[in-house]
Amino acid sequence: MSMNHFMVIATVLVVSMFAFDATFAADVAGSKPPGVAPTVNIFVGGKCVDDTGIMRRNHMDLLRHQSDNTLRRGIRTTKYSLKNCVNCHADPKTNSVLGKDGFCETCHAYTATKIDCFSCHSPSPEKKSPSPKAAWTPGTGSTAGN
Repeated sequence: MSMNHFMVIATVLVVSMFAFDATFAADVAGSKPPGVAPTVNIFVGGKCVDDTGIMRRNHMDLLRHQSDNTLRRGIRTTKYSLKNCVNCHADPKTNSVLGKDGFCETCHAYTATKIDCFSCHSPSPEKKSPSPKAAWTPGTGSTAGN
């Protein structure tokens, strides 16, 4: 390969890297033009627990830190808890943050990243029960009042 070919290839690679970096930075900052980035729907509440840009860039670190505090230190708060995210962002039609238009899966499919949270955690919001559950009576196999 001649030196000219090498220089052309090197120039194209360098220019491509800068173009990709600028596109990625604009996407993370939330400044991409409409229709280019995935559409993310928020179903409950009008405001997230933190700024949108911070959540886009750091949600995995925030969730991991929350998990470490809960599991290893016994500190249980809700601000950055996965359960809190799911309760606010689950689609009421599918009752999930996963699926084609799901809150989590929309961006993760766009960025080609794997979601591993839901191998252990539920992708559906907590169900609110209208009344307390009946007490189970040990040894009888039935609940009180039955």
